[in-house]
Amino acid sequence: MSLSRRGFLVAAALVGAGCGAGGPEGAVRVAAGEPGGFYVEFAGLLAAEITRAEPGLRAGVVETAGSVQNLQRVSDGHADLALTLADALDVARSGGKPFRAALPLRALGRVYENYMQVVVRADSPVRALGDLAGHRISLGAAGSGAALFGSRLLATAGVAVVADHRPLAEAARALRDGRVEALLWSGGVPTPALADLDAAVGIRLLDLGGQVAGLRAAHGAVYDQVVVPEGTYRSTADTMTVGVANLLVPSPTLPDDVVRAVVRVLATRADRLVPQQAVGTQYLDVRALIDTGSAPLHPAAAETYRDLHG
Repeated sequence: MSLSRRGFLVAAALVGAGCGAGGPEGAVRVAAGEPGGFYVEFAGLLAAEITRAEPGLRAGVVETAGSVQNLQRVSDGHADLALTLADALDVARSGGKPFRAALPLRALGRVYENYMQVVVRADSPVRALGDLAGHRISLGAAGSGAALFGSRLLATAGVAVVADHRPLAEAARALRDGRVEALLWSGGVPTPALADLDAAVGIRLLDLGGQVAGLRAAHGAVYDQVVVPEGTYRSTADTMTVGVANLLVPSPTLPDDVVRAVVRVLATRADRLVPQQAVGTQYLDVRALIDTGSAPLHPAAAETYRDLHG
């Protein structure tokens, strides 16, 4: 899905005004991700439903590099809601790098599962993660959750590479032209930009299933083994990879009434919040919304879930 012209104008107005949801216009800024990615697509649907369902609120999407930047924005007041990978939120709450201090952030709900995709050209000799040793690969944009995960993945696997940090569109062009050997992307399947690259030159995904145990041992239970189904891209057989939950996180200063309004949208309009880049376990599941792992639920969110579902 592409954001509508209205969606972009709303986002621009919110950023330009610098106002939050507590402001006179009831503006809700959703920090999302890169153009063409899963976060922007989901955030656009969420913003539209908030605006449609809740009188007095209007929401817009702010494009960013991804999870790490999103968490910084909700923490410093430049966004009201943020989409983030669960591992990035754990790091932010503990104050680990790249965060300068622990951020007192809570979650509104678990919304989707992200699929980590290490992509090579179909004609590449690379068949396994270890084959990338010494090669140049794109590990996601600086400030993204993919970049955080990529460093953990390579450390766990004991693979040293020449790391680039490129946004998805630029990374796809670099892989197409042979300027990188692989790219890492965290998102939905199929991701449209990768499907386009597949149509142009053919791509394959590397199996990451063998890395899950090591990642969990080093960093906790934020990582799951998931399957990218056969046919997701043209030459893709069933491929094991790493799944990480996506969480929706509010600014610590977001008013409780706005928190409740957002949770009502998540819980009652889930069928309208399904991006095209969604398959299998990615679909938002109302029963799983409260499963936010080590991140505590915002008290107003927990209260709203109880009111809705007992």
